[in-house]
This record gives sequence, C-alpha cells and structure tokens, in this order.
Amino acid sequence: MSERWDLDAFRTRVDGVLRNFLDEEARLLVAVDDALAPVAEQLRTSARHGKRLRAAFCYWGWRATGQPESDALVRAAASMELVHAAAIVHDDLIDDSRLRHGLPTAHIALEAVLVRGGRHEAHTAARSLAMLVGDHLMALAGRLFTTSGLPAAYLARARDLWAALARELIAGECLEILHTGGRPDTDTSLKVVRYKTAKYTVEHPLLIGGLLGGAAPALQDTFRDYGLALGEAFQLRDDLLGLFGDRERTGKSGLDDVRGHRPTALLAETWKAADDSQRGWLRSLLGRDDLDGTHLRDVRRLMLELKAPQRIERMIAARVERATRALDAGGTPPHARRALRELALHATDRTH
Repeated sequence: MSERWDLDAFRTRVDGVLRNFLDEEARLLVAVDDALAPVAEQLRTSARHGKRLRAAFCYWGWRATGQPESDALVRAAASMELVHAAAIVHDDLIDDSRLRHGLPTAHIALEAVLVRGGRHEAHTAARSLAMLVGDHLMALAGRLFTTSGLPAAYLARARDLWAALARELIAGECLEILHTGGRPDTDTSLKVVRYKTAKYTVEHPLLIGGLLGGAAPALQDTFRDYGLALGEAFQLRDDLLGLFGDRERTGKSGLDDVRGHRPTALLAETWKAADDSQRGWLRSLLGRDDLDGTHLRDVRRLMLELKAPQRIERMIAARVERATRALDAGGTPPHARRALRELALHATDRTH
C-alpha cells in the first residue's frame, strides 16, 4: 500500500480477512451438528457490514510508529471489527432492536428461523442463541488477534490494553442499562458514550496498534487525546443520525432511543432546555412502544425548536478540533497525521 491512504482498498482487505476467518469458523461449528447452521450463518453475517474504522485506527496506530505495511497487522486490526460485531449483537439484544443496516438483527433473524421450524417459545430461544453468538464473536476476536502472525513479543505489549478494552466496553453497556429510564443528564450521557463506544471505537484500537508497533509514551499520549475526543464525536454523530437520519440510509428506526428512554446526550440537551410543559410531554413519550411517524416528527420539531441538535453539533466540532490539534502537538509522522485527519472526517462527517 502506498503512503497515500486508500480507505476503500483497506476495507476490501479487512473484509477478506473477516470473510475467510468467519467462513472457516462457521464450517467448524456446523461440523459439530447440522442443527447449528442458523447460528453459523449469524457468525458469517455478523461482521459483513461496516466502515472498518476500528481496524483502520489500529492500522494507523501501527504505521505511526514507523512500522511497515504488514498483512499480519491487518489481521490483528480486523479483530477490532469482531469486537464491534460482538458489541452490536449484544446491544441489539439488550435494546430489542429489530433492524441493523436495514436487515433483521441477529435475534430477530434467528427467531424467524425457529418459527419456520415450528419451535415453541421461539422468541426466548432466539434471544439466548443471539447472546451466545455475541459471546462467541468476542472470543473469536481474541483468537484472530493472537493468531494474526505478529511476533508473540509484540502481542504481549497490548495484552493489558486488550483486557481494558473488554472491561470498559462492558462497563459502558452496563452504565447505559443502569441509566436507561432515568432523568436525562448530559454528563451522565457523555460518560456512557465514553465507555460504551468512544474508547473501543477509536482510542483503544489506535493505542493497540501503537503498542504493537512499540509506540513511545509521548505518542501513546497523543493517541489517547485524539482517540477519546474523536470517539465521543463519533457517537454523538450517531445519536443525531439515530433521530434525524434517513431510515433508508441508517437502516434503523428513528424512534428507538425515545422508545427505549436511553440516556443520549441529544435527549439530555433537549430536556435541559425544555420548560415544564415540554418536559411533561416528553415524559409521556419516553419508554412507549406504540410511537409512530407523527411522534417522530413532533419530537424532531421540539428538539429543533430548543436547538438541541445545534448544541450537539457544536460538541462534535469541538471534539474533532481537539482530536486534530492533538495530532499536531504529538510528533505524529506526516503520513499518519494525514490519514488520521481523514479518518476523523470519515468518522464524524457522515449520513449513516
């Protein structure tokens, strides 16, 4: 690969690694028993979609240390996408989301298979199977990482951070569950954002790539400053798209966060600016499962009236600026700095 960053070409490489790895794992699973075919199919499809940003951040953490192009590193970076796939399966299960990328989520797809097979209590069984698919994906992420072909001494450098990634991802998911249904609060929402998404999306992959390549402490500090700020901006953009994005492009229902009464910063900023009457109306909608397009239009109208989306946009812009400033201050090599600036735009200036 040339020094000019080609994200599309990189995605193709990562897609190939994941496809081959998961096809083989699905084959081994079905070899145990043919009845496992639907579970194997969910493994195959779980990581089929995505911008491969997490793998890209890991790759550029490695390249920023002066390390050369490496197929083994690309395999290690691809494991970050399996962490994401596991998190998505679990997140959709917890939220009871029905769509992801415009397709049925894992537990919904498995339920359809079980219903066709005449299985009693298909709903409960499908949720249990999806939970196990998510668990297996996380285990497979570790296996792909450790069998990537990188020297054992390199992999050992990232061992503690890999453990922190898993711990903090679980902590963030637990915090969201614990705060769901509570009084909207921006600081609480940002803490959920930080641990549930920001760290494992940017900071941890970037640092893992850097540690694999032997990053100096100063460069690690740069990665932390860039990664956390950009990761938060990424999720804030996701929250905006969740409510204001085009469902045909996002592949998700715009009312999911309202139905789930989830602790998003967008809802918290709306709540903070609302008067008692507006809060009462919002309270009457939060957590309801019978909301429709009319409710979505009304919620959007209120948020725009209170300028909540504009405040979230300013929060995104401030974090992107902080991230790019960190690159300038940290002695990041020019080719890595260019790529990481481009990735910052891909992560935050998006429509789905």
